[in-house]
Amino acid sequence: MMEKQFKKKSLKKFLFGHRGEAGFIGKFFMYLLLIGISFIFLYPILKMLSRSFMGLEDLMDPSVIWIPTKFIFKNYVKAAEVLNFWKSLGDSLKVGIWPTLAAVVSSSLIGYGFAHFEFPLKKMWMAILIVVFLLPTMLMSIPTYVIFSKLNILGSLKSYIYPALTGFGLRQSVFILIFYQFFKVIPKELSESAEMDGASELGIFLRIAVPMSIPAFIICTLYSFVWYWNETILATTYFKGVITTLQMALSSFEYTYSHSFSTGSIGIGAAAESFNQGVLFAGTILTILPLLLLYAFTQKWFVESADRSGIAGE
Repeated sequence: MMEKQFKKKSLKKFLFGHRGEAGFIGKFFMYLLLIGISFIFLYPILKMLSRSFMGLEDLMDPSVIWIPTKFIFKNYVKAAEVLNFWKSLGDSLKVGIWPTLAAVVSSSLIGYGFAHFEFPLKKMWMAILIVVFLLPTMLMSIPTYVIFSKLNILGSLKSYIYPALTGFGLRQSVFILIFYQFFKVIPKELSESAEMDGASELGIFLRIAVPMSIPAFIICTLYSFVWYWNETILATTYFKGVITTLQMALSSFEYTYSHSFSTGSIGIGAAAESFNQGVLFAGTILTILPLLLLYAFTQKWFVESADRSGIAGE
């Protein structure tokens, strides 16, 4: 009888869990939900990856869904040629890295100032910061363009770096608020004890605030890099063709491809050169591949930082 009750209790614990630990049924539905959500996000990428290796015949054949009858690796060669891949990749890295560094440094300093100093009209400046956060980026693009034109910084990376240094970079108000929340929860006793030891404000910032806010730096760096990397409208407006990122090259991909590979003749061979969407899919994969690699290598730190930033935000 005791053995029967023990087995029943063990089975119940296995199925439904015990003391906050999820059982088999809970874990099953949780993983089922996670797989379903993951598939929603992964499906377009997997579909695009599959079609990037297809020729025109496979793309037009409704019976070919996932696996090509013949893998066409030449699609990637053509896509890289159309994108001018290595030059565009270098431009994308410059556009992503330097403004991001400027934005993260200035955002951390501004956030630290809001969190640890009292100054006149502080609440008003915080309100202005939130209003700027709510305003659409394109609403500010015309007056910003006029100012940059007068400063003669259009057509160079300065049109991204200078605003980032002054706290007016791409969606930078978000980063200022994130740093503000992190620095706000740092105990004042730490900075006061450092002050008594003779540390300057800059020393307190570098030795206490920065090490305790590493998650904020990781979150802001990754988001800023991705946002600068993916921006095309402002980049096209400000850079005036002097700098061409991968995203900018992809936006004109179809036009460039049709002029580069069009044969001017009629037939299936000419159509394969002029209208092969497999090359366009290959170009899209090449464009997002650096970001996928970035997420793959930084996933652990990103998840940990996001988790800790949620705790700090409370």
